[in-house]
Amino acid sequence: MLDATGTSKRRASFEGGALSAGVRQLLRRLLGVVALLLLIPTFAAAGADQKSDNATVAQVREELWGIPSIIPMLAYMIRPVGDGPFPLLVMNHGVSLDPKERSYFPVIEFRDAALWFAKQGYVVVAPLRPGYGSTAIEIPERGLFGLFFSGVGDCSDANFRDAGLAIASLNMWVIDYMSTLPFIKRDNVIVVGQSGGGWGAIALASQNPSSVRAIIGFAAGRGGHFNGKPNSNCAPDRLVEAVTQFGRTARIPALWIYVNNDSYFGPELSMRLASAYQAAGGNLEYHLLPDFREDGHFFIDSPDAVRIWSPLVSEFLKRHP
Repeated sequence: MLDATGTSKRRASFEGGALSAGVRQLLRRLLGVVALLLLIPTFAAAGADQKSDNATVAQVREELWGIPSIIPMLAYMIRPVGDGPFPLLVMNHGVSLDPKERSYFPVIEFRDAALWFAKQGYVVVAPLRPGYGSTAIEIPERGLFGLFFSGVGDCSDANFRDAGLAIASLNMWVIDYMSTLPFIKRDNVIVVGQSGGGWGAIALASQNPSSVRAIIGFAAGRGGHFNGKPNSNCAPDRLVEAVTQFGRTARIPALWIYVNNDSYFGPELSMRLASAYQAAGGNLEYHLLPDFREDGHFFIDSPDAVRIWSPLVSEFLKRHP
């Protein structure tokens, strides 16, 4: 979600060779996640037969899964009732370079958006990437290093391309595993992402995996809020250069949605990105929407935004079955 350019170090006391209480607590959280991944492949959070005031929730199943990929991941899943098979939709959350902030990351960032897609008949899988939630342990002075995908390095030499491809690799691991399940319709996958997660979706489009039908990005990009300042990008020219590289090989239909008052990727930058991608050969439909609340960067977070973006998404997907 946030994409500043520096990292912060978490400090803990270390006395007599024993880990501090804070570090022990972090380790217990990590072990809990590992246990869940190893022992509990799936558990129902809200079954279709449960009563609910929300009709949408009553017609879908919400679950927490362990994805046993190359690097195991937790994933929030919401899917239609029934045996399927259903098309798959992978939803990417944003990026934060602050380990402390990543430790408080929710299991699902865009639940209302996920509910909408599930109502359209998709199995929605939102993986919690390594380095977020309970796996966000980063205490280098104590020899504890978290596994964090999509770092860009120093702003002076920001590597936006590889940061996007790292998320693309995780997406393919999720897709490969989910495609083995009987309720998933193979070769009919949509990948959705917001901010840094949307940037990863764009990177995936450049690889043209045969199973992916379409890409949808909300406020996609990297390097926003340079030094914590709104409307300041770390290295906009490098970002445009990277998206040009993606566009040269990307042939999967893509829909990009930005909002005018996005403080991370404003209209001038988002239009530069779209123009560069299209000029390079990328298959893109770009939309710039009017201001939304205080900061349009978090447009997809809001339940009130579903009625605004859902017609655009529906029409796009109809054109690219």
